[in-house]
Amino acid sequence: MASDPIPVALAAPVAPSPLPRRPWVLPPAGLAVFYGRPETPRLFHYFLPRLLGEGKRVLCLDGANRFDPLLIARLARQRGIAAAEFNQRIRVARAFTCFQLTELLVRVPRFVETFAADALIVTALPDLYFDEDVRDRDASVAFRHALDALRALRPLPLGVAVFSDATSFATARSGGAAPRGAMFTQLAAQATELWRFALDGENGKLRLVGEKGCSPGLQTRGFSDVDHQIPRL
Repeated sequence: MASDPIPVALAAPVAPSPLPRRPWVLPPAGLAVFYGRPETPRLFHYFLPRLLGEGKRVLCLDGANRFDPLLIARLARQRGIAAAEFNQRIRVARAFTCFQLTELLVRVPRFVETFAADALIVTALPDLYFDEDVRDRDASVAFRHALDALRALRPLPLGVAVFSDATSFATARSGGAAPRGAMFTQLAAQATELWRFALDGENGKLRLVGEKGCSPGLQTRGFSDVDHQIPRL
């Protein structure tokens, strides 16, 4: 059974300073889906400093088991933000099966009654639903309920961002056929924004390419480890 979100214990605070501009920005509303690289489920960490520096609260449903408090504390120190602020403004719940992730999504309206989140981050959707130990029918039913739960969040003042590695192994684990092979396509169809991470082979920069509903000025963004102090994954 999935657990309720719990506060994350982080390192001792450091003196805050103005937050520098970074390209890691989540849409303030709607459903944004990020994909394209095997490390995508971990890249959500780099969107947190801007959100938390603006005083926003974040609820994270971590199906990929990638949440890293030490990495977040390091990102806070690099930006001169008190790590204690992160502790106050993040709640994390982990899911280890597709059924637990669906349950957590269904419970989001209840979570935000006690923790007024501005952003919801979800990892491993639909990745967890490709589990070979789960029958196709059961995975499909759970995934439909997960999509229904996402649609039910639309009236809430909550930006939702999904970080998925599904396209990296969907064919291998789902046989590339319906129903599981179509799950990412169904998720993308529901998204208001679709972003793809890609690595530029010429200069080594990680690029974020807008593919659906994205602001024209941000259709393609490139950023490097050196320029933006991104720890290599």
